[in-house]
Amino acid sequence: MRQKKFILSEKDIPTQWYNIQAEMPNKPLPPLNPSTKQPMSVEDLAHIFNRECSKQELDQENKWIDIPGEVLEKYTYYRSTPLVRAYALEEALDTPAHIYFKNESTNPLGSHKVNSAIPQCYYCKQEGVTNVTTETGAGQWGAALSYAAKLYGLEAAVYQVKITMQQKPYRSIIMRTFGATVEGSPSMSTRAGKNIITADPHHLGSLGTAISEAIELAVNTPGCKYTLGSVLSHVALHQTVIGLETEKQMEMAGEYPDKIIACFGGGSNFGGIAFPFMRHIFDGTHKDTEFIAAEPNSCPKLTRGKFEYDFGDEAGYTPLLPMFTLGHDFKPANIHAGGLRYHGAGTIISQLIKDGYMHGVDIPQLETFAAGLIFAQSEGIIPAPESCHAIAATIREAKKAKIEGKSPVILFNLSGHGLIDMPSYNSYINGDLTNYTVSDEQIEEFLAGVPKV
Repeated sequence: MRQKKFILSEKDIPTQWYNIQAEMPNKPLPPLNPSTKQPMSVEDLAHIFNRECSKQELDQENKWIDIPGEVLEKYTYYRSTPLVRAYALEEALDTPAHIYFKNESTNPLGSHKVNSAIPQCYYCKQEGVTNVTTETGAGQWGAALSYAAKLYGLEAAVYQVKITMQQKPYRSIIMRTFGATVEGSPSMSTRAGKNIITADPHHLGSLGTAISEAIELAVNTPGCKYTLGSVLSHVALHQTVIGLETEKQMEMAGEYPDKIIACFGGGSNFGGIAFPFMRHIFDGTHKDTEFIAAEPNSCPKLTRGKFEYDFGDEAGYTPLLPMFTLGHDFKPANIHAGGLRYHGAGTIISQLIKDGYMHGVDIPQLETFAAGLIFAQSEGIIPAPESCHAIAATIREAKKAKIEGKSPVILFNLSGHGLIDMPSYNSYINGDLTNYTVSDEQIEEFLAGVPKV
């Protein structure tokens, strides 16, 4: 019988995260204070984030960062996650490619996000923090943060993008089940939210609006810190547990990936699976692996954005970050992949794309759902709309392999399941969804608001 799943024992779960910043030929540019335009220090960042994550954010020296024992113990609740050979998908596509996926949907929260939520809440608890706040798009991060906060006895407040709160009502119920308070963003509970609603009473929200509100709450609430589910370097660091496990599992399978693919919103799950393999590009042991970030056609910061210093939120509360961006005022289309509706890319991935180590592809919404159905009908797993982007990119590569008569090993990250996203599938099956595109003129208009540095 051919082996389909490759699973590590608990003793083989990685005990360190991989810090790619230490090995990058060109280090990421520093975050800047928006007022002084000077690089920010750990002390500066610690006004918003917990101190340990602030240190990790700026650490460009230590290649390996120890996973705290208590965090590692919590990881054993759901790790390792399986690496799966997608034989049925290969057969459905009639492709010579060997397709594998890392199944991050098997944990209790249904997505990869909990890999960073647990250490962030752990560090907050160690620092004496009593409250945490955050933003969430589709709700995977909000659910993970709410759960992790409850593990450590922290109060959690979540601002969820208003349109995705309407599209995915069960996500906010999950957050409240774990004891979090949930507010649709933009809201009238913060100055940032009021300003956004005043300027546009029909604004349906974006991750940029939700970040603004969460940061405002954090800096104005004693004992409260802001936590982030993607974009920043310390988040991608925590997610490298995905790729480090996958390395061991690919060895068990006796193969090494020629192409590594993940969906892309801010970069957490893409960096999580890609960075550990990227180090073998740097050391020359596997120089030909291709890294592909799959983003929505309606939010194409990697493929059509510009590399600039920009705010991570709409109100301009965050540090200025060096990123591929569509402009912090960018208003994304109301696609169902709510976790990918973000205007900017993480600083590490932005630098690596700028240097040619990886690249993005943008995929229309209808193609992603078609890919999700093929995957569900062959492998028996209904993927999250975000993960459908990775599947669509994988199918493109598998079809190309058939045309070229090649047998590449393709690895993609299944970042989450779609069992709470069934209304979006219902809309697709009923023919109610459409593709959204953004014009060059619209992009230029939003980029005009990027600060001059």
